[in-house]
Amino acid sequence: MQVEALKAFVIEKLEEIKGRDITTLDIAKKSGFADYMVVCSGNSNRHVKSIAQSIAIECRAQGIEPLGIEGNDVGEWALVDLGDIIVHVMTDEIRDRYQLEELWN
Repeated sequence: MQVEALKAFVIEKLEEIKGRDITTLDIAKKSGFADYMVVCSGNSNRHVKSIAQSIAIECRAQGIEPLGIEGNDVGEWALVDLGDIIVHVMTDEIRDRYQLEELWN
C-alpha cells in the first residue's frame, strides 16, 4: 500500500473506532524515520488501548505488519509504528501535556 493510501486507511479506521481530534502532520522534511504522524485522542486509557490494537489488527488484515506498538500496557499514550506513518493515540491530558502538534509544526 502506498503512503497516501495507508494514511487514508489509518484515518478511516481511526474515525470508525471513534478516535477524536485526528491530526495529520507531514514530517517528511523534518525527519528521516517517517513521512507522516497521525495523532488522535481517546476517551480513556481503555479506549486508547483499543484504538491502537484496532489499527494494528486492521493493518495486519491488509498485509501491513506494524514495526512496533509501544505504550499499550498503560494506555495513556500508545504508538503504532507503520514505517512511513507513526500513529499516536493519547488521552486528552497527555496530548495537552506533550503537544506533539506544536513540537512538529
